Amino acid sequence: MTSVRHDEVSGLEAVERPDGTLVRMWGSVDESLRSQASAVMAHALRRPGAVVLDASEMEFVDSSGLAFILQVMRAAQEDGRDVLLRDPPTLLLEMLDVLGLSDQVPLEFSRS
Repeated sequence: MTSVRHDEVSGLEAVERPDGTLVRMWGSVDESLRSQASAVMAHALRRPGAVVLDASEMEFVDSSGLAFILQVMRAAQEDGRDVLLRDPPTLLLEMLDVLGLSDQVPLEFSRS
């Protein structure tokens, strides 16, 4: 399993899995992660298979973080891949709702 991991407090990581790529997001996913976002997105989209965006450890997201999530999802979907947003925090769900995108983003909730 290969991954691209950066800062420990907040960051993004692309983890290769046999069936695709897991993109982990933790801490504050915001403008400060822009260069990481580009590298992680490129890494995830180079590989075949499904893309799972794991937001279970995300504490904050701003418009830049939302843009990253939507760009990865759109690019993967355009490539015919399955995409899933796992365990998004309430703030992210509210942002998607305000933008009218709630019903367009495949969600999975694994925590109780």
